[in-house]
Amino acid sequence: MAKILIVDDSPTQTANAQKILESEGHNVITAVNGNEGVSIAIAEMPDLVLMDVVMPELNGFQATRKLTQNADTAHIPVVLVTTKDQETDRVWGARQGAKAYLVKPVEHTLLMETVNGLL
Repeated sequence: MAKILIVDDSPTQTANAQKILESEGHNVITAVNGNEGVSIAIAEMPDLVLMDVVMPELNGFQATRKLTQNADTAHIPVVLVTTKDQETDRVWGARQGAKAYLVKPVEHTLLMETVNGLL
């Protein structure tokens, strides 16, 4: 199946998403902040990235912009997964290049529909 990078500073959120994705047969790699996420994405070339927004150092909007504007990683779909549920956040996420926007907590079926739709 696919290699999916989860970028989230919450161990609980990461574990929950990882459990869902692995139960569906995907390989999961993780990063704990935006800087690490960008570095791992460049090194590992995942098939998809699930990106939290609120993180220390480099937030998810900034990390998404770095990935989508880098010629080497621009083809990788980024899904923002966050507690920020305002329409302005969704619009800003799309402007950074995110292909989808999910609000936590994400239900199993919705996560998999989104992931499968982008793979």
